[in-house]
This record gives sequence, C-alpha cells and structure tokens, in this order.
Amino acid sequence: MGMTSLFAVPLQASTGEHRGKIYKSVKFGMVGGKLSIQKKFELLKELGYDGVELNSPGGCNKKAALAASKAVGLPIHGAVDSIHWGTRLSDPNPVVREKGRAGLETAVRDTHLVGGSSVLLVPGRVANAEKENQDQVWERSIGQIRKVLPLSSRLGIHILIENVWNGFCYVHNGPDNQTADKLAEYLDAINSPWVGSYFDIGNHQKYGKPAEWIRTLGRRIVKLDVKGWGRKNGFCKIGDGDVDWADVRKALTEIGFSGWATAEVGGGGRARLKEIAERMDRALGL
Repeated sequence: MGMTSLFAVPLQASTGEHRGKIYKSVKFGMVGGKLSIQKKFELLKELGYDGVELNSPGGCNKKAALAASKAVGLPIHGAVDSIHWGTRLSDPNPVVREKGRAGLETAVRDTHLVGGSSVLLVPGRVANAEKENQDQVWERSIGQIRKVLPLSSRLGIHILIENVWNGFCYVHNGPDNQTADKLAEYLDAINSPWVGSYFDIGNHQKYGKPAEWIRTLGRRIVKLDVKGWGRKNGFCKIGDGDVDWADVRKALTEIGFSGWATAEVGGGGRARLKEIAERMDRALGL
C-alpha cells in the first residue's frame, strides 16, 4: 500500500504555521518491536519526533529511559498516571483515594527524575449516581490533587487534567454541542498555576467542537493529546473522522498555544510511526 492511500480522508499539505511552536511526541508504549529502550528513542528521533511521554507508576525503567534520552537527544516531556482509572481519586473508598494520591506522587517524582514537566491525570470517573457522581468526583479529586501540589510545585511538575470519556464535566449521552465551561470551572476551582488542561483534541468530538473547547480553555491548556474520532468510525487515525483540523489550527493560533502534542493512537513499527508523524504534521500545521 502506498503512503498516499493511507489517508482515507485526505488532509491538506502541512500549512506550517505551528512549526517550531508545537512539539511532536508519542506515548512510549506506542513504539512496537523488540527494540531496546535506546533503539526506540533513536527510531523516534530519526522519524522527526521531538520527544516522548512515559507511564508511571510502572512502565519502562526510568533510569534507563533517562540514559537513552540523554544519549539520543530526545527529551522525555512527561508521564501519564498509569493507575488513575482503576485507583481513582474519586473512588468512594477513602483508602483507594489515598492509594491514587500516592500513585500520582510517584508519577510526579518519576517525571522529575527523567526531566519531564507534567503528569497527565484523569481525575476520576462518574460511575454511580449515589457514590461517584459529578459533585463527588469534583470534590474528592480536588481534595487529593491539592495534597500533591506542594510536591509538584517543589519539583516543578504540572498536573494536567485530560478530558476523556469519564462522564465528568459533560453529559455522556448528551448533545453534540456541549461546551468546555464546566471543565474550565473545575480547573479554576483548583486555582493553582501547577494544574492545567491536557486537552485531547479527539476525545470530545462526540460532545462538542474541539476548536471551541480550545478557545474556551485558552491559557489553561498546557499540552495536547492528538487522535481522530468520527460518528461513523469512532476513534480513528489522526485526520480521519469528523474533527475540523483547520479550525483546530486556527483556535490554537488564537490562544497563542505553544507546547507538546502527543499522539494517542494505535502504534506499531517504523512504517506506522512514520505515518503518525506525517498525519500530525498535516493536522497541526507542523
């Protein structure tokens, strides 16, 4: 299959307006193949990626990753909290919430160790109308995040809230014109320079227009996750689906965004990672 045919919904050629302003990354787990950590870093560097994001707690050996990062010259820009779904800060059980907080602290420390700047966090999930509803997720997660802020501020690590399909700050079975107002209100309620938005461009295409969410969140957005979504094809390759990427680029320009954009799609070997890089360039104007 030729490279041209990979783009089922053609994206225009890269407009380049965000080149040098937005930095291209993938989740480390997307890099397939039986390669050493350093070889994986070398592959990403060769394909034009600017950096990579790890998982914590767990994931690859952080000291080995740091050594590879330094040897190759490919930064590790942050980590994803790997336990935030199963060990939630919003759990009805206070013991579970404390375990979630401890996991977040581990991710903050690991991120600092590898020279990153942020931890991606899902703050909770609306799972039960009586035990884990909107108000409870709001209150419990903020309480736990505030306990971690002294550590994150001392180490210089941002805690960034991802918008995901967790039923929080939007109505899951609601209309497709929902706004980011509730998420903005939630971030403002925490009221810390160390907490912001890790805005996932594709995650809320089902519920509202990503470009409008970007405009509403504005300065609160510190980093981006990148994927596609469409009513006919669900979560899909970047550039496929229903996201209006031209309007996304325009919105990012309007808010003056500069920072990391990390693909969160199915990974693979060299050919797949090359395709992802090209799709990111076209979608984001790199």
